[in-house]
Amino acid sequence: MRNGDDLEGFDGEASSASMISAASSPYQPTTEPVSQRRGLSGLRCDLDYLRGTLGRLKLAEVLLALTAFICIETIMECSPCEGLYFFEFVSCSALVVTGALLLLFSLNLHTRVPQINWNLTDLVNTGLSTFFFFIASVVLAALNHKTGAEIAAVVFGLLAMAVYAVNTFLAVKKWQLSSRQQSSRQSSDYIRARTESREVVHRPEIQRLDA
Repeated sequence: MRNGDDLEGFDGEASSASMISAASSPYQPTTEPVSQRRGLSGLRCDLDYLRGTLGRLKLAEVLLALTAFICIETIMECSPCEGLYFFEFVSCSALVVTGALLLLFSLNLHTRVPQINWNLTDLVNTGLSTFFFFIASVVLAALNHKTGAEIAAVVFGLLAMAVYAVNTFLAVKKWQLSSRQQSSRQSSDYIRARTESREVVHRPEIQRLDA
């Protein structure tokens, strides 16, 4: 028969053993924080991109689109208003899309979605923004009432169009370079695969071993 002290000692040893086994168990509740830390490990500011030509152009585009949008929003009266509404839509859309791309590129978030051709996406955005800023600025210049806000919106719209045009030219060159690199990589992989298959055909001992 065990007395009370023996039972208490046995319970203490059991609790200590359970604590040790729980500490050494691979199933710990800290797996979720670890996965969260891994998910945030790639989130960093790419200063090289922001200091480069494309990064500076993106910053200039965002600032010019924002300034043009602010100028057009200060206009309280319009007749007709179609040109103003179209310019407002173009400047707001360019600001949102270009700002999102700038955030993705500067934080390296685009590397987490390699399925999307980001060079082509940037090219499409800059090309469309160049075209629509040109149309919106011309229409607003033709239909405005020569107020200060309208003239300022037209000026900043044309400046944004010029910056977007430069970015489009550089984006075309970058997309062509990436396309050439991808095609050369695929051709080299194809040649390597053909070479390995020929080596297997000319070495019958490998076939016998595989059989």
